[in-house]
Amino acid sequence: MRRALLLVGSPKAGPSTSGALGAYLLDRLAEHGVQAETRRVAEVLRDPAGLGELAGAVDRSNLFVVSFPLYVDSLPAPVVRCFEGLAAVWGARAGGRPRFAAVVNCRFPEASQCDTALAICRRFAAETGLSWAGGLALGGGGAVGGRPLDRAGGRVRNVRTALDQAGAALARGEAVPERAVHLMAKPLVPRWLYLLIGNLHWTCAARRHGAFRRLHDRPYA
Repeated sequence: MRRALLLVGSPKAGPSTSGALGAYLLDRLAEHGVQAETRRVAEVLRDPAGLGELAGAVDRSNLFVVSFPLYVDSLPAPVVRCFEGLAAVWGARAGGRPRFAAVVNCRFPEASQCDTALAICRRFAAETGLSWAGGLALGGGGAVGGRPLDRAGGRVRNVRTALDQAGAALARGEAVPERAVHLMAKPLVPRWLYLLIGNLHWTCAARRHGAFRRLHDRPYA
């Protein structure tokens, strides 16, 4: 039986976009006969034996997937701690470890904001002997809002299709297809609409906090 392990890297205790993306991908893998399990980064780090158990679970898998939100152009600190812990448990680089893929989402409209984070994941694979199978980046992840993708509406149609294609390829032992990468990176909303909604959000927040007339202040100028 082929096995896949998903590490959800969102620090949130409840539903998250990272969890929704990862769960949808695991469902696609299951359709192709891959048995999958999910670990959450907070639960791993809370248990003193969590990192050792995670390392063992990864070694028993054929595919290791991490799904996480972008934090300041990088991975969330708990995911970094997991990666550092896995590297320490495994020791020197060795071959024979499973394939490794990453799914990252950000609230910026441009998926290219996630390039550095995916490069870090690729470097982690090279340093630990994992076989890099590629990554998917999603911009405007707030549109998912932690909802299951099959209930998130037509706006995420391209996201579902990209994960369908990625799941089929990964189940066959292949890398994430480039067509899936490009499809996932397509903006969920037009840039002008994103900016309009963002500016409206900040204006409303400023009014609530009595700072509307100070939006253009330059205290350090």
